[in-house]
Amino acid sequence: FSVTTLTYLVPLGTIWRCKWKVRSSPLPRESMRTAIYDGLRFTAMSSEIKAAIARGTLFGLASIAILALLPLVVRDHLGGGPLAYGTLMAGFGTGAVFAGISNGTFRRRLSQERLMKLACLACAACSLSLALTSSIPVAALALALGGAGWVTAWSGVGVSVQLASPRWVVGRTISIYYALIDGGIAAGSWVWGTVSQSHSLTWALEGSAGALLLVAAAGILFPLRERRESEPDPLEEFHAPAVALNLKPRSGPIVVKVEYLIAEKNVEAFLELMRQRRHIHSRVGARNWTLQRNLQKPMQWTETFRTPTWTDYLRLNHRLTEVDKELDERVCQLQAGEAAPQMTLSIERPTSPPRKRAILPLPRH
Repeated sequence: FSVTTLTYLVPLGTIWRCKWKVRSSPLPRESMRTAIYDGLRFTAMSSEIKAAIARGTLFGLASIAILALLPLVVRDHLGGGPLAYGTLMAGFGTGAVFAGISNGTFRRRLSQERLMKLACLACAACSLSLALTSSIPVAALALALGGAGWVTAWSGVGVSVQLASPRWVVGRTISIYYALIDGGIAAGSWVWGTVSQSHSLTWALEGSAGALLLVAAAGILFPLRERRESEPDPLEEFHAPAVALNLKPRSGPIVVKVEYLIAEKNVEAFLELMRQRRHIHSRVGARNWTLQRNLQKPMQWTETFRTPTWTDYLRLNHRLTEVDKELDERVCQLQAGEAAPQMTLSIERPTSPPRKRAILPLPRH
């Protein structure tokens, strides 16, 4: 353990010597609570991230039996000791290293979803072999297969989360991902340990193999996205519109209204684009997004949303990417006439009477 601790000095030293290029933001730092809320909201609104986290959590819950129960396998099934355990872990590590080296080749030839299924099948075969064999060499080969599946699965799921996350939120989505998959691993360790204690070690390993087959089949409901280039960084610059009031960073709530003129023949295409626009704006901070159609002038449509403060409005626009702006251009192409859509910024003001200070009775002497 002491030698292992010392080896961590190498990556720590490498990180210390690296000069990280971080793009500064003109906006004030978010509060911890707001940052956590924004990360949770973005994750909840991203089907790709939710699918990757769900598959990763289920895979961790099902596959952890291989490592959690391995000491019992060595003692009860193989009749070995520390040397046998080290040999089996070496087999697991060898398979993991091979899969890591071959990872790029595999991903160029196979889809993300197919690799996940193969990883589940490999770990299921490993778990089933450990339940049935009494030979250390056979168990080592099975663990090499399991190690390869382990690395392939985790790298694929992690890549899916990163590719679905813009740069401004990727740290938060990765944190949520690790929290949930580690929770799945912890829960799986307890579940398979309980099954092993209440029934038998063989039952626990066979149950793990069956669960891994179900995780592979779960791709029908939660498919992993195909590998593609990650979303571009947010826009380098956003010029805030001129306002006549002296707004403070915490001034608000801010109401944004955008008016469009859409011909009847373009209504269906417009509604489809606005559904995408609602999703994009809501996940970067828009609240209470609505789309209204004027009853007296059916060609006139009004998009409305709110942000809690002026800073939140600026932050929302800084988080939009070039891909998001392309959607705005497609919406503008449906605009009737030559005039561009008209945007209006407003600030809400309460109309309820101010609270009166309570008048305390004078003390009696």
